[in-house]
Amino acid sequence: MTTTTLDAPTAPERTAPARGPAAARARRKRILHWIAVHSVAIGVALLFVLPFVFVFLTSVMSDSQAMSGDLWPDSWHWSNYKAVFETPGFLDWWRNSLMYAGLGTLFTVCSAIPVAYALAKFRFRGRRTAMLLVISTMMLPPQVIVIPMYLVWAQQFHLSGTLWPLIIPMAFGDAYSIFLLRQFLLTIPKEYIESAKVDGCGDFRTMIKIVVPMAKPGITAIALFQFFYCWNDYFGPQIYAAQNPGAWTLSYGLESFKSAHAVNWNMTMAATLLVMAPVILVFFFAQKAFVEGVTLTGVKG
Repeated sequence: MTTTTLDAPTAPERTAPARGPAAARARRKRILHWIAVHSVAIGVALLFVLPFVFVFLTSVMSDSQAMSGDLWPDSWHWSNYKAVFETPGFLDWWRNSLMYAGLGTLFTVCSAIPVAYALAKFRFRGRRTAMLLVISTMMLPPQVIVIPMYLVWAQQFHLSGTLWPLIIPMAFGDAYSIFLLRQFLLTIPKEYIESAKVDGCGDFRTMIKIVVPMAKPGITAIALFQFFYCWNDYFGPQIYAAQNPGAWTLSYGLESFKSAHAVNWNMTMAATLLVMAPVILVFFFAQKAFVEGVTLTGVKG
């Protein structure tokens, strides 16, 4: 009787890592590439961060030290921020800016959604012509029509000295928001819309129940764009609200920190940081949806 012995499985042979001058050169190349990429990234980041650091350091300096060439405060004057809030009218400017940016964003989003939905998903004669007309209005500088528009709002509606001439037109659509949102809606498959209509949904209900939830990144993008535009707008309040300090916004109210012969740079920098803070916070918390919305708008044309 013969017995058969089975050989135990042998472990796979391990290949020794490559050694020698070639491996050393490859390792040095990877290290140098890592250093170069991160050095460029740090340099670019400093270009964006250093201006904010300069504004912050100047905002906590004394009036005599601000803009004197010193980069570091001799003493930290946190009371500058308190003094900014105690400036007559500053809280009113906050309220006006919030009203202008909030209502302007709400009106723009509510008016852009149905127009962009129609241009993206409906098939009708003149659709391309309508889209070209919307795009063509983006090429018209606002300075071209500012005089006739001011005469209409001031003489016909008697709304000069208020922000309503800037807010009300946003309820009738914004060309850039319509274009951006229309590009995003083109990425939504038409099968979802057709399925909703088969289930008995009308166009309006399909837009509200199907399109709007799927277009949240695009809607967030146009909302943030409009909020930033309204919050930072200087030209519009200067035209319509300059004669009424009670209707000034923060961007226009910063001028009050400048006098005819001198500028309180520490107060101006403190006020500037307080004006920038809401925009930075909004973008920080909504940057994911913002980036996604802007990226997907270019998928289809």
